[in-house]
Amino acid sequence: MDEPLPLWMIFPVIFAALYLTHWSLLRLPYFWDEAGYYIPAAWDFFRTGSLIPLTTISNAHPPLPSLYLALWWKVCGFHPEVTREAILIVASVGLLAVWRLAMKLNGSPLVAFWTLVLTGLYPIWFAQSTLAHADIFAAAATLWGLVYALPDRPQSMSGGRLTRRALWPAALWFSVAVLAKETAIITPLALAAYELGAALRKPRAVRLESYRKAAWYCVCLVPLAGWYAYHYAKTGFLFGNPEFLRYNATSTMEPLRIAAAFAHRLLHLFAHMNMFVPVLCTAASMLLDPVENEAGRTHPRISFTAQSRIYALLLVNALAFSVLGGALLTRYLLPMYPLILLVAVSTFQRRVRYWHFMAAFSAVAFVVALFINPPYGFAPEDNLTYAHVIRLHQAAIRQLTARYPGSTVLTAWPVSDELTKPELGYVKAPWDVYRLEDFTAAQIAKAAEDPSGYSTALVFSTKEEPAVLPFHLNSPKVESEYFGLHQDMSAQAIARQLHGDLVWERPDELEWAALIRFHRSVEAELKSQPDPWR
Repeated sequence: MDEPLPLWMIFPVIFAALYLTHWSLLRLPYFWDEAGYYIPAAWDFFRTGSLIPLTTISNAHPPLPSLYLALWWKVCGFHPEVTREAILIVASVGLLAVWRLAMKLNGSPLVAFWTLVLTGLYPIWFAQSTLAHADIFAAAATLWGLVYALPDRPQSMSGGRLTRRALWPAALWFSVAVLAKETAIITPLALAAYELGAALRKPRAVRLESYRKAAWYCVCLVPLAGWYAYHYAKTGFLFGNPEFLRYNATSTMEPLRIAAAFAHRLLHLFAHMNMFVPVLCTAASMLLDPVENEAGRTHPRISFTAQSRIYALLLVNALAFSVLGGALLTRYLLPMYPLILLVAVSTFQRRVRYWHFMAAFSAVAFVVALFINPPYGFAPEDNLTYAHVIRLHQAAIRQLTARYPGSTVLTAWPVSDELTKPELGYVKAPWDVYRLEDFTAAQIAKAAEDPSGYSTALVFSTKEEPAVLPFHLNSPKVESEYFGLHQDMSAQAIARQLHGDLVWERPDELEWAALIRFHRSVEAELKSQPDPWR
């Protein structure tokens, strides 16, 4: 593999670029699934050495992210900035794998450069590069596994075949991936199934090679099984608590739900956050003949053997995550986006004379998507909306602290955790909280039946649902039943129904937050708690 620079020189450049572009995000406190599981799980291990979370419900996620974060906290201190810098290192390792994979499959440093840049700028990857979710760990390790698992281009020394020397690193990286997140098992199992299917089309004398590859890809089942055995021995649950298993697996098996989720996954892979720009440019490029240089040669392509495996991985991941996972989060597909972009950039180079303009146009589209939201519902962690949400919650909590210290606060998750867990970075001491699931009419009616349970409300938008498009991807009934679509009441309506005064409100694009004060005769006292930040 003819690389212009060694990997150890490329990595610090990648990290420096990520650090500079994420500078304004590094001190943000934790949010959403960070606050709900990953930080509490790592915090529990950091304090107690327990691999099983104590302050949050165990959902059987493997412990590698907790071990990694706890190590950094031990060395550098427990601060959000330390966490986010540690995640930047993981994201940089993933981008280094993107470079290496592009060099292996295409061989052009320019293709590798643009694939790396587009991956780093793609809003979902960009946002996840500082968020403490297991998915960035699994994505980085999976991409390194693919570096060794996908066949070389035909011009290479191995002639497009995998050597035995390349299989054990693939098995090692896939094992790291599944110890970061269990769903990373989908990729190596898909490759194993592909090899077994390919073996049926080969002469009996050469089938052994395919069987050997499949066996190496399945090695990662061993450490994952070991983790589940340990989890079962400690908790009595194999795949996490029953409610988690029901929400993410058993309740998702209905055919209509799977079909609707698959439509979402196709959108997520090929259109979401302006991914449609390089995808459509690729489709247009395929209508052109390959560009020839002065010697009559064309640029190299990704081999058909590698392309077929890439397309199989995209299909299997789209199908698998149409069944697994109650929420259709795009970060589950994180290692698939570099594969799409690699195929796109390779096609640009091969078929478009001034292909750099096409790659640059895609980069601009991704930068736009970082700041401008799509005209349909999406998760705030898909672009920089998550930072707006965090800052909006911080502003609301500052108002709450200044105006009504010691009050009992009616609110919903994730603010309920932000107020009760000082380690998340929003408060110095925990508040008393009256918890709701959301701010729908049913939940507000429930709160109205217990007016003595709270004296202040911190209400906010729990869903990003732009009203630009006059339709949903699926019917509202399907979206509501299977994917949690709901309509929050406005702050004014909540104040009226609960007979309170709206004392503060702030909108922020698709988000809003507000404080409502109730004049109750009983006021909770602020409990004195030690400051965990000292």
